[in-house]
Amino acid sequence: MSTSITPAPPPGTQDPPPTRTAPRRARPPARTGWRRALRRDWQLYSLAVLPLLFFLVFRYLPMIGNVIAFRRFEPGGSVFGEQWVGLRYVEMFLTDPTFWQVFRNTLWLGGLTLVFCFPIPIVLALLLNEVRRRSLKRFVQSVSYLPHFLSMVIVAGLTMQMLATDGPVNQVLEWFGHDPIRFIQEPEWFRTIYVGSEIWQTAGWGTILYLAALTTVDEELYEAARIDGANRWQQIWHVTLPGIRPTMITLLILNIGTFMAVGFEKVLLLYNPLTYQTSDVISTYVYRTGVESSSFSYAAAIGLFEAIIGLVLIVSANQFSRRTVGTSLW
Repeated sequence: MSTSITPAPPPGTQDPPPTRTAPRRARPPARTGWRRALRRDWQLYSLAVLPLLFFLVFRYLPMIGNVIAFRRFEPGGSVFGEQWVGLRYVEMFLTDPTFWQVFRNTLWLGGLTLVFCFPIPIVLALLLNEVRRRSLKRFVQSVSYLPHFLSMVIVAGLTMQMLATDGPVNQVLEWFGHDPIRFIQEPEWFRTIYVGSEIWQTAGWGTILYLAALTTVDEELYEAARIDGANRWQQIWHVTLPGIRPTMITLLILNIGTFMAVGFEKVLLLYNPLTYQTSDVISTYVYRTGVESSSFSYAAAIGLFEAIIGLVLIVSANQFSRRTVGTSLW
């Protein structure tokens, strides 16, 4: 059998030029793709018009009014104030001892609300996820969800009636030989009352997102954990909680962002001058200063200060979450 050998090219000759490939088509500009998507799905995009208008009119345009925090505003005058005063109102509330008492109350109520109201929906969702009887599960869900749909006025009214001097709670205390307690008039009881009513009203509704997140956890992970000998608590710790961690981190960041904005309506309905020592927060102080006392510029300066702190908190929490657990809002 003979084999053919290709002769080598003579010395001094150049290799043939490489074959040219067809040039790639340039990608269409992003603007063209966006316009094509808008023309194709304009019905879907049109649904976002009203929400965008709502946020524009009731959220972003009112931000222009923050300018009166640096200008002297007089009712009946210009909307943007009459005279530029600089940081005068900022210096006023920074040197006001009443403001710092209100600031401490806000930190206390915000911190207690975050510590107690954030983990309880997670625990309730985990417990409901372990319930196998659908009838019992639906009953518990319905009972825990109902307080969310009650008006804040009704919630405050029920709380005050339950804790009144002749209310059911004091009647039970009298059966055990205890003197009636003036819960609504005692400053040291306000934080407990507020946080307790907040848990009762929001815990059931907060479980909805966690129950939805639990449905996305892969069942094969539970099966693998059972094969490895993990009990139910170990499965929850090593499978369930890591599976819903992105949802937990997202809601935690949002709760931290609203840390300073403690529930204005509930505090306003529950507090009274006797409990200002522990119940008066920044939002209610701004309301009394701006609406009742007509010090609009001073109240605007305090509100702007609260908003800046909230912005710093949510940005810091987002960055910390991104660097530690790899999950963030943006």
